Amino acid sequence: MTAPAAEKPRVVTEHPDFYIVHKPALWLTHRVHTGGRVAVPDVLSWMHRETGEPDLSPPHRLDRETSGLLVLSRDTEAARRFFTLFKTHLVGKTYLALVRGTPDWTRRTLDAPLGDLGLGAANRVLMRQAVVPGGRPAVTDFRVLERRSGHALIEAHPRSGRLHQIRAHLFHLGLPMVGDKIYGPERDAFVEFIETGQTPELTARLGLPRQALHAARLAFPWAGAQVVAEAGLPGDMQGFWDGLAPRV
Repeated sequence: MTAPAAEKPRVVTEHPDFYIVHKPALWLTHRVHTGGRVAVPDVLSWMHRETGEPDLSPPHRLDRETSGLLVLSRDTEAARRFFTLFKTHLVGKTYLALVRGTPDWTRRTLDAPLGDLGLGAANRVLMRQAVVPGGRPAVTDFRVLERRSGHALIEAHPRSGRLHQIRAHLFHLGLPMVGDKIYGPERDAFVEFIETGQTPELTARLGLPRQALHAARLAFPWAGAQVVAEAGLPGDMQGFWDGLAPRV
């Protein structure tokens, strides 16, 4: 497993009840058991040390490889309120993704149930999700922002919060995400990653050392006002995009 880059989390918004923090790619949201192969830093522990506030808690999470905006409540009452906001889908989330492929549509809503694909000859990854009959309802709104050299920059608004929802829905649409080891064109890339780590050769094949997904915007009501936070495309994704020839 590759050690995270030197980038550290940064506070985007400080409120008496919560922080909104930018999580760098390759950082965990909170500490999990990693088998001892390498120490992977997490945003929650880092913020505990930086602020000295023991009651910080994440009411939602981002995958390790996903960068972007993350909320941390500052006390138990705020945590309870955020639980209600997320449960009732009152938190608007906007993601940016770089994908392989140039769809012929500009806007599309995919309403397709997601569930475990199941292990078998065609799937060696236990957590892989897929559009399956009887899956849990999942709806994502997509908008193409730009197309370049066989790739697209896509804005995604998940209306539900299923595991790997944006990644699985994009794969279902034939638009695998750049750098994605589970939902990319190489079906065993994640198995290779577990066995060998993030080698330069694997990165060269996938385009980036992590999935090109970024939580760019959060919006939610709080104390009679609308809170909005935004974080632009991070450097690694911007660099990949800038390296592509513009569409003519």
